[in-house]
Amino acid sequence: MPATLPQRAPVRTRRSARGRWTGWGFLAPFAIVFALVFIAPILYAIWLSLFRSQLVGGTEFVGLDNYVRAFGDPQLWAGVWRIALFLVVQVPVMLFLSLLAALAIDSGRLYGKSFFRLSIFLPYAVPAVVASLMWGFMYGTRFGLVGNLNDMFGWSLPNLLSPDLILASIGNIVTWEFMGYNMLIFYSALRVIPTSLYEAAAIDGANQFRVITAIKLPAIRGALVIATIFSIIGSFQLFNEPSIMQSLAPNAITTSYTPNLYAYSLAFAGQQHNYSATVAIIMGVITMIVAYVVQLRGMRKGS
Repeated sequence: MPATLPQRAPVRTRRSARGRWTGWGFLAPFAIVFALVFIAPILYAIWLSLFRSQLVGGTEFVGLDNYVRAFGDPQLWAGVWRIALFLVVQVPVMLFLSLLAALAIDSGRLYGKSFFRLSIFLPYAVPAVVASLMWGFMYGTRFGLVGNLNDMFGWSLPNLLSPDLILASIGNIVTWEFMGYNMLIFYSALRVIPTSLYEAAAIDGANQFRVITAIKLPAIRGALVIATIFSIIGSFQLFNEPSIMQSLAPNAITTSYTPNLYAYSLAFAGQQHNYSATVAIIMGVITMIVAYVVQLRGMRKGS
């Protein structure tokens, strides 16, 4: 009876296994960095939120007590509703102005469009600290532009650093900073629209308004959704502007004016690191849910 030859593994199987390990090798650098700078801090924050540090007794495990405290914290939810109002008003205004600027530059009828594109984008390059100080000093009725105008012309302009107007003043700063960024997103999306669509519209006799509503806006829908999500996330992360302007308007901006400012104050002024981590986790979940709902709604076909 002839001897049985040893069977060799199929070449395709060995190549497939090698290919899988090669893919993991290319992915490993990103996966390691992602785990260290994203996953690990989140897990550590969740871990901190389950404990409470006390002067007497040290640090003890309290489970979900910090979350129960947070859901009943009026300071936290006052900041959340303040941010919600900011988001509902400021984000649509900023995106509308950005879209208007992008459409004007893309129309080809604007003389010196390169200059206007750069001028609108330039405020985005200004650090938030500098922008907040600059606008804060202009808002001042005793030391700034508003005060100088009142003295020069005998006007009685409202105090833009008052508790009633400070949120609108911050919204103006944020709009000035990020309008150019969103404009560039919209303008880039407009530039990749096929020219054949414009030619067909011209043959049909469509006017400029019809071209915008029937061609341009549907074509940049994805860019609109992305800019909206970025703006929503940025609104929930509002920190730099109220933090810097707090010294200029101490009676209007409290330590809990925004959730991020509240978490910062808890951690570094109140030494309540565990409760600060709880606030950060809750705000992260709220931001994620709102952004996800907006994404689903924006990307839904036929909506």
